[in-house]
Amino acid sequence: MDPLEIAAVVFGFLCVVFTVRQNIWCWPTGLVQVLLYIFIFYRVKLYSDMALHVVYVFLQIYGWRNWLRGGQGRTELPVSALGERALLAYVFLCAASTAALGFSMASFTDAAVPHFDAFTTVASLVAQWLMAKKKIESWYFWICVDVVAIGVYFYKDLIFTAFLYATFLVLAVTGLVAWSRSFCRLRQAPA
Repeated sequence: MDPLEIAAVVFGFLCVVFTVRQNIWCWPTGLVQVLLYIFIFYRVKLYSDMALHVVYVFLQIYGWRNWLRGGQGRTELPVSALGERALLAYVFLCAASTAALGFSMASFTDAAVPHFDAFTTVASLVAQWLMAKKKIESWYFWICVDVVAIGVYFYKDLIFTAFLYATFLVLAVTGLVAWSRSFCRLRQAPA
């Protein structure tokens, strides 16, 4: 058992639970998790995941600030939804970037599973950006990431991390439902 992986799993679990509840503590717990995973992914040669977690450091800080002061009049940010065109743009961006990164990782590194690793990296960036903006659609991207990541981490013998992502999958579905309800309540509230 790798104590570093277990610590990352605990902080990751707390981060997602707090995110589902729209609790600001999701950002500091997430920051600890991503810092730990930078070292873990380097050791097991999941370079795209490692690079992703470096970017996550900055997205965690941005999301933390945005949730606190990103709403109207620098208030707490409410849950919102993308328009159909914006969602299609993010899906296209995700597909094209996955193809490019996967090709690069397969061609220029010894990455273990370059295309799957590329997908989880790109889709996670999109999901995290949308999460920082408190967009419901972030959960759809997280669900896709979790499904692929479970397989990758089992393949790489990161058993605790694979179980963490299985838990994330359940929490992502829960988050989608909770945020959708919150969004519907906001839309029904009198102006």
